[in-house]
Amino acid sequence: MEGLRRRSGGALRSVAAGLLAAMLALSGAAAQELSGLARLLPDGSSIAGRGWSGVAVELQLSQPVPWRVRVMDGPPRLVMDFREVEFGPVEDLARDTDRVTAVRAGSFRPGWSRLVLELARPMVIESADMRTGEGARIAVRLRKADEAEFAARAAAPEPPGWALPKAADLPRPVQGEGPLTVVLDPGHGGIDPGAERGGGSEASLMLTLSRELKEALVRDGTFRVAVTRAEDVFVPLEDRITLAREAGGQVFVSLHADAIAEGEAVGATLYTLAEEASDAAAAALAERHDRDDLLAGIDLTGHDDLVAGVLMDLARTETGPRNERLALALEAAIKRRQIAMHRHPRQAAGFSVLKSPDMPSILVETGFMSSDADLARLRDPVWRARMVSALVEGLKIWAREDAALKDMLRR
Repeated sequence: MEGLRRRSGGALRSVAAGLLAAMLALSGAAAQELSGLARLLPDGSSIAGRGWSGVAVELQLSQPVPWRVRVMDGPPRLVMDFREVEFGPVEDLARDTDRVTAVRAGSFRPGWSRLVLELARPMVIESADMRTGEGARIAVRLRKADEAEFAARAAAPEPPGWALPKAADLPRPVQGEGPLTVVLDPGHGGIDPGAERGGGSEASLMLTLSRELKEALVRDGTFRVAVTRAEDVFVPLEDRITLAREAGGQVFVSLHADAIAEGEAVGATLYTLAEEASDAAAAALAERHDRDDLLAGIDLTGHDDLVAGVLMDLARTETGPRNERLALALEAAIKRRQIAMHRHPRQAAGFSVLKSPDMPSILVETGFMSSDADLARLRDPVWRARMVSALVEGLKIWAREDAALKDMLRR
C-alpha cells in the first residue's frame, strides 16, 4: 500500500474580519494586474504554533495575487483561495504544531487555487494581511475560539456563484430529439487528487480515460457528450449533477480508480445508488468520496439532510430499474472484452454523484490503484482502448433497450 494517498497587527486587525469576502472584491483593473501565476516559496513559508493555543501561517509567494481566507466547519479548517498559485508539494511545508493536523492544496476552480489546513480544534482568524515588495508575504494568525463563535464565522455565506463552476460544454438539447446526451464525470481533480500511487493520481488517470471515452462516443455518432471537468480542476460533487442537468444529460457516467486500504480489490466494478451499501467496502468508498469533497471546501450535509430521502425514493421508483439495466449492459460488454472485473462486479452505495432522481447514473470503478495489476492496466493505452470500447458498446445496448421499453410503455 506504500505510496497510496495520505494526503499584521494594529489597524490591520480591523480589516481581517472583512477578508472573508472582501478579497474577492479585487476585480477589474486591480485584479488584472495581479492575475499572473504565482509560486509558493517553501523556504520562506511555515505553519507554526502561536502562544498557548494559536497558529501562525506564513506564506511567501513569488508575486502578489488576489486572495481570500475564511474558516469552515465539519471538520474545522482554514481555507485560503488564491488567484493561481503553484503550491508544489505542500506536505514539505515547514510545520511544527499539532494544532494543524493536515494540509492539502491544488486547483479549486478555473483560475483559482486553494490551500486547506485542517485544524485540531475550532479557531478563528485574528489577523490576515499581505505585504508586498520582492514578491508577497501573507501572514494569517488564528486564535482559539469556542463552538458558538467558530460556528458563526464558519457560517458566513459565500459570494453568489462562487462555488459553482461554469456550465458544461454543450447547449441544452431538446429532449427526445437527436443523439442521446451522455455526461462523463472524471472523478476528483484539482485540490482533490483522489487515490495516489507511484507518482500518479486517480484524478489524472480518469481525466485521460474521460477524454478517450468522449472521443470514442462522439466518433460513434450515437451520442452527444458533455463532461463535468475537462482539466485538472476541482468540481464539487453536488455541482457535478448540476452541470449534468445544464448540459441536458440523459445518462451520467462517473469514472474512478480508487484504492482500498484493507483487503483485496481487483478489477472493474459498477456501482448504482442505494441507501444501504452492498458491503462495507462500498460504504467506505462512498463515505471517503464525500469526505474528500468536504475537506476541499464543500459541505454536502445540508443538502443531504433536506432532500436525501426524497431523492432516494424517486431514484428507486423511477430511475432504479433503468440504473440496473445500465449496469447489466455495461457488465456484459466489459466481460465480452475479457476485461477483469471484481468478484462482485455490480454493487451499490450512497455516492452523492448518483443521487439525481431522474437521470440514470452509474459509477464505474475502472480498477483499483491499490492493485499492481490494475494500476498497470490503467496506465496501458491498449487496455484503456478496450475499456473505452466496452463502455461505448454497453451504453449503446442500454440506450436501444431503454428506448424500446419506453415505446412499449407508451402504447
